[in-house]
Amino acid sequence: MNRIYFDNAATTPLDPEVVEAMMPYLTERFGNPSSIYSYGRETRMAVERARKSVALLLHANPGEIFFTSGGTESSNTAIVAAIRDLGCSRVISSPIEHHATLHATGFFRETGLCSLEQVSLGENGQVDLDSLDRMLQRAAGKTLVSLMHANNEIGNLLDMEQAAAICQKHGAIFHCDTVQTVGHYPIDLKKIPVHFITAASHKFHGPKGVGMLYVNESVRIRPLIHGGSQERNLRAGTENVYGIVGFARALEISLAELEKTSVQIRELRDDMAGKLLERIPGLQFNGDLRGRSLYTVLSISLPRTERTEMILMNLDMKGICASGGSACTSGASTGSHVINALHPGEDRVAIRFSFSKYNTPQEVDEVVRQLSELI
Repeated sequence: MNRIYFDNAATTPLDPEVVEAMMPYLTERFGNPSSIYSYGRETRMAVERARKSVALLLHANPGEIFFTSGGTESSNTAIVAAIRDLGCSRVISSPIEHHATLHATGFFRETGLCSLEQVSLGENGQVDLDSLDRMLQRAAGKTLVSLMHANNEIGNLLDMEQAAAICQKHGAIFHCDTVQTVGHYPIDLKKIPVHFITAASHKFHGPKGVGMLYVNESVRIRPLIHGGSQERNLRAGTENVYGIVGFARALEISLAELEKTSVQIRELRDDMAGKLLERIPGLQFNGDLRGRSLYTVLSISLPRTERTEMILMNLDMKGICASGGSACTSGASTGSHVINALHPGEDRVAIRFSFSKYNTPQEVDEVVRQLSELI
């Protein structure tokens, strides 16, 4: 049975060109970048070439790019640094952030190191930036604003430039979780006054276990992980050289193909949305599908019935990979904080389909057919 993979917001398949770029650093070029002999120097050069490439693609300085293990570590580093090193005693976020942000900010609130406030959400779950502006007008200590660029479950897209401008106007530190958008949108960090952004290469056909934290050169922070001088004293530990090489190559490919693949993927998403709406009674879209929305994500919800309750497991048995959002156990949704924030008290089942350049119209038709028959 051929599997159909529509969970690319969770992880994407490796691009063969990325595998090719990584292979030498998995085989003969195995040196530790901190070693002074030739094996070490060649891997050190590979890491720094990757850093320069990523910086160029994001319109940043190489000194502002730090490689990490992924988006979760990057967001935690930014949040810890803002509170511990930059003097933020107040955090403004939203109820639909990724758990890396929700749990980190919640921890610091519980320990009494900061207060935590949530911005208002619009009808479709969009962050109300007027609400953010009003909240920042209230003088209550130095503030960290932590908002994601695109929601990983429903695809809502923040106007990052406007949010950054509001933060700049009020002197707030701005951390933006861009894990779902780096590699999928052009991002010009010379034009956006943001202090921290994050990325993970497995969201754009790179390897798992490697990410990036952008730290604006205007701020100085201390490390989250101690023990060595790697990453210019910001992140101790031997570098994931082949992962870093893969990160840079994946980002190069993704942005080079962006004009073509973004149109292709959006057409697939919109085609599936239209066909599902035609064939499945009671279907609703989660988030702002027809407004500001990430083109790789389609989130739907269905009334809870005997047939829909185990829909993810039944799709899996048909060889179709989808998800319920961020929380899924044994094929049955255990409840998403994002969906609950959008539709409190509603007893519905959420399914997230997320797309990549490797998906096809034929796969869309097959998923629509199978889902229609199951329901």
